[in-house]
Amino acid sequence: MQRPKRNPAIIWRHEKRREEEALAAAERGEDISERGTVILLEGGTMHQLNLVGGTIWSLCDGSRSETDIALALAGEFAADPETVEGDVAEFVGELRERGWLIDG
Repeated sequence: MQRPKRNPAIIWRHEKRREEEALAAAERGEDISERGTVILLEGGTMHQLNLVGGTIWSLCDGSRSETDIALALAGEFAADPETVEGDVAEFVGELRERGWLIDG
C-alpha cells in the first residue's frame, strides 16, 4: 500500500494565522477555496494550497495510506468518506505528477 510522503526537496510553511482566518470564514459560510494556508516553494516558484489541500499535504508524512488520509479528512470536515477518498486520490495523484509527493 502506497503511503504518500512530502518530497524533502520542497520547502513549505504552514500559515497558522491564514488557516484560522479560513476556518472562521468557512463558519460564516464564505467561499474559502482560494485562501492559501500552506505555502510551497519549488524551483524558485511559490505555490499556495487551500485549507483542504494544505490539510492533505500536512497528512502526507509517509506514515498514512491515502485511505487513512481520506478518513482523517472526512472526520475533520464532516464529509462523506467515500467521496473524500476519491478527491484525496486525485489530489495526491496530481502532487505526485508534479514531483511534490513521493512514496514513503
